[in-house]
Amino acid sequence: MKTSLIHNKKVGALLAVLFYSMLGLFLYNAASSINYNWKWDSIPKYFAYEKEIGLNSSCDGVLKVQNDTIKIICEDKSIKSFKKDGYELKYKDGDFIYEDDLFASKKELKAGPLLLGMWVTIKISFISMFIAFIIGLIIAIIRLSGIPALDYIGSVYVTVIRGTPMLVQLFIFYFIVATIFNMPRFWAGVMSLSIFYGAYIAEILRGAIQSIDKGQHEAAKSLGFSAWQRMQYIILPQALKKALPSLVGELIALIKDSSLVSIISITDLTKVGREIVSNTFSPFETWLTVALLYLLLTSILSFIGHKLEKKMKTQGGI
Repeated sequence: MKTSLIHNKKVGALLAVLFYSMLGLFLYNAASSINYNWKWDSIPKYFAYEKEIGLNSSCDGVLKVQNDTIKIICEDKSIKSFKKDGYELKYKDGDFIYEDDLFASKKELKAGPLLLGMWVTIKISFISMFIAFIIGLIIAIIRLSGIPALDYIGSVYVTVIRGTPMLVQLFIFYFIVATIFNMPRFWAGVMSLSIFYGAYIAEILRGAIQSIDKGQHEAAKSLGFSAWQRMQYIILPQALKKALPSLVGELIALIKDSSLVSIISITDLTKVGREIVSNTFSPFETWLTVALLYLLLTSILSFIGHKLEKKMKTQGGI
């Protein structure tokens, strides 16, 4: 039985590989039929590139090299000193150079636009998720507080945010709220994502808290715990374990939706992709690369979430 199951899994994996290989071949042939010129060699330089850094003379003078120091003895007898630090000289020791002459240079490996855009996407996503979690936790608690006014405030927030598109909220926040408070576009994007996902996290946490057996509340109360202590030490730890898979799912969705901030000119991964396409006229290679980078981020997050979930289960969690 076990051997048969393993065999079925291998056949299934083989069929899946065959299916996606055929799909890839179909897309390649479709692109070829429209005379598309694939230019994969243009993509690597957008990950990293070598930048030449030069040293220019600030005066007319004589070039002198002493150990690890490059000196220019100017005509006015002043001395300009530079550390050699990997620079290659363009002139020989004792040569006369003029003001603004490039007398030394070196090449340094720099992160390209794709890596920089990916870093912006990561920053926006994780800062937004942290703020969204705080917002969601506060809304979940006030909705469960038993105070009607607070419950109505939380309910209206959740209803309005979940009932309107993320893109519309982004425009409203950027063109109205951010303009009024003179907020940088980066933080406008962060707060838009935070407010939007805060509503979804609030419902996830509210459901997780309500799923905790009432006996837990009563036992903690009988031991003299205050309402805040019951929530902090007894209820929330258990609720977070139950909510973890859903929270990871929301963070994955947030990473993907962070691409919308490119609309307000934040140079994230998606905006970098648009700029590369406009420079190289290579939409297929560029967008496939951008998609793979998003997939890499979400896959890493899924893996970490899965590991955390397994760890909590082994510790008597979920």
